[in-house]
Amino acid sequence: MTHHRRATSLSRLLIAVATGACLTTACGVVPGGTGGSGDSLTVMTFAPIGTKATNMAGMPGMAKAYERWVNANGGIKGRKLRVITCNEKNTATGAADCARKAITEKAVAVVGSYSQHGRAFMAPLEAEGIPFIGGYGVSPEEFQSTLSFPVNGGQPALLAGAGHQLGKACSQVSLVRPDTLAGDTMPVLLNAGLKANGMPEADDIRAAEDSADFKPQAREALTGTPSAPAADTGKDKSCVTAVLGERTEIFFDAFRRVDTQHKTQISSVLGSISQALVDRTGGKESPFEGAYVTSWYPVSTDPLWAPMRKVIADQAFGDDTVDPDDSGAQTTWIAYNVLNQIVQRFKSDEDITARKLTRALNHSPGVQTGNLTPELSWRYQDMRAVAGFPRLVNGRVSFQTVQSGRLVAQLGEQNLDMTPTLEQAPRSA
Repeated sequence: MTHHRRATSLSRLLIAVATGACLTTACGVVPGGTGGSGDSLTVMTFAPIGTKATNMAGMPGMAKAYERWVNANGGIKGRKLRVITCNEKNTATGAADCARKAITEKAVAVVGSYSQHGRAFMAPLEAEGIPFIGGYGVSPEEFQSTLSFPVNGGQPALLAGAGHQLGKACSQVSLVRPDTLAGDTMPVLLNAGLKANGMPEADDIRAAEDSADFKPQAREALTGTPSAPAADTGKDKSCVTAVLGERTEIFFDAFRRVDTQHKTQISSVLGSISQALVDRTGGKESPFEGAYVTSWYPVSTDPLWAPMRKVIADQAFGDDTVDPDDSGAQTTWIAYNVLNQIVQRFKSDEDITARKLTRALNHSPGVQTGNLTPELSWRYQDMRAVAGFPRLVNGRVSFQTVQSGRLVAQLGEQNLDMTPTLEQAPRSA
């Protein structure tokens, strides 16, 4: 058995090296050479930084590390990559300001960014034909705009996946989520995963996005009346899942004080629970020990992440915002490699504009991500019939749990494509 695990680990490392070759060699660029026309390629990455709600400083941090790395290796197809960053501030005004800055700076794409305010940033980008590559997936517009090219299933896949994970173990589920437009879609998505496993709908518990006191929600989650008795489902666990971004830690701290017996199964999704959070709250002694977590990607210790970890080690060693365990940094890494591969398909002396890049994304065959995702393609024939999310092309999730202080793959659970479940869900956006 030990030999088999070692062989599997070695084979996955070889896959990372082989299929991720472009990720560590800048795809055909002669290191140090200028090549091509010598033009620069300007892109933007924006995310909220220093706010009272969710912060994603690791995304622009990863983008700048990628810029340094790719330029140290000759750029992309002979073009120097110029990454500009912007603080989105978790506001609609901030998101719109970042979009306008991208236009002013003549960016050909916005890459690997985070915002809940899709309407605010997408409209200006659409007016200028600027593609949005690899957003975090928290706004419906990312799965609706023809200029959006998501690399993961976003919030829809995570919530449906969490419903599947909990639906196999729980007799009742309570969902604690932000009282925002983005939060309003969460119950529908979670319930789609629960329904697929014969479970009733979750209790929907709302909280202010920037709240510092979650005791009322904690008490409601603990004392909520089961929608169906355990005898009806054959499951005996009461489960609470919270998707509150950085505030998830504060909620579960309040919940732990209310749930003095610690019999409730807790759960969340990657981005609300992270390895850094588990480490910071005690590792093996963390209150998140045993928690269920749904992710888009393989666990952060998987050898498939080795190319990204090397770039971070070489180019972001002084930036503690860039954490290889962070799903924001991981998403940005994947998004920039999509950009890299698409630019490789242009001629060396060809002028690259935002509209040309959009056309290439819409018509190109699949892009490889070193097996971190399925092959990605956004052609018309690749779109799926998910109500409200027509641009969703990758619904894959992985199921994880916190074990001995580490996020590890959940025993007995394989990666699962949540697209069929989402196709059966009611329209939620």
